[in-house]
Amino acid sequence: MTLYPKLILDALATVRYPGNGKNIVEAEMVADNLRIDGMKVSFSIIFEKSTDPFMKSVLKAAETAIHTYVSKEVEVTIATESKQAARPEPGKMLPQVKNVIAVSSGKGGVGKSTVAANLAVALSKLGYKVGLLDADIFGPSMPKMFQVEDARPYAETVEGRDLIVPVEKYGIELLSIGFFVNPDQATLWRGGMASNALKQLVGDAKWGELDYFILDTPPGTSDIHLTLMQTLAITGAVIVSTPQQVALADARKGINMYMNDKVNVPILGLVENMAWFTPAELPENKYYIFGKEGTKRLAEELDVPLLGQIPLVQGICENGDKGTPVALDENSVTGQAFIELAKNVVEQTEKRNLEKAPTHIIEVHK
Repeated sequence: MTLYPKLILDALATVRYPGNGKNIVEAEMVADNLRIDGMKVSFSIIFEKSTDPFMKSVLKAAETAIHTYVSKEVEVTIATESKQAARPEPGKMLPQVKNVIAVSSGKGGVGKSTVAANLAVALSKLGYKVGLLDADIFGPSMPKMFQVEDARPYAETVEGRDLIVPVEKYGIELLSIGFFVNPDQATLWRGGMASNALKQLVGDAKWGELDYFILDTPPGTSDIHLTLMQTLAITGAVIVSTPQQVALADARKGINMYMNDKVNVPILGLVENMAWFTPAELPENKYYIFGKEGTKRLAEELDVPLLGQIPLVQGICENGDKGTPVALDENSVTGQAFIELAKNVVEQTEKRNLEKAPTHIIEVHK
């Protein structure tokens, strides 16, 4: 039997690509490198991305089609090509980012996202280039906090890769899963789907050159935290808690997650949020609604810095809802508290970089 190109291409024309329903010849997925040597056939199939979910099934179907419509005796070798360059390896995704800071909390409701948003704004006001990733996949709040709920990031081709361009607001580069899902519907994703979405927001985005890349992580300890630590070399973690005993108990778990031997992410320090309540009409008064200085005592016990104490004032919530983080107003009491927090984070980050080796990503052993 003599093999010739049309025989092979006719067989491949019976294979459909599930993504668009077209056959792979019509879709121009068969590369022009078809080689025939006796009963040996080799060629490449081109996919949009190296991570194409249909890759394995298409390769199998192409081999089966040749064996079915040409001959079972044909020795088939199929290579793959992708139009889009592959995503960089974990640990090498953000080469122009100097510091990755995870803002974390043991439990929800302690104001972690508010602290992350205002820390990013305060760092920007201090003159640093700042990126902010809303890594709270199941409860994204940054689009609202920055008043960019209607933003729809677009893609830009950079060196053969389609990269998501972050939304810019108040001088901060911002991405959130909230830009890509319906804000009125619950995000019902399995852990693997959420992790893949997060990897895309990190590795398939045009973050560029940044001094600080702030991660607003989900509350607690979860798959998402593990994904972040397997994807990024986190410079250090900032733990947020209220002075309340139940919050402090959960804060300990968050701290333990980062200090675990396998993880080994340095704790830059703790932030005591809702440290006291000061009514607008009585600015000198402090009411310790959630207890007094519980986070400060925890910081002393663990021998980590207390980075800041943020008072509970009505303006924080109102400004967050309006999309104007309170740190934008440096003259307000709370604005000053966040500027002080940002200065302390910078100081502790620089100290950490001088005294400790760079963080390594967690290796995944299959």
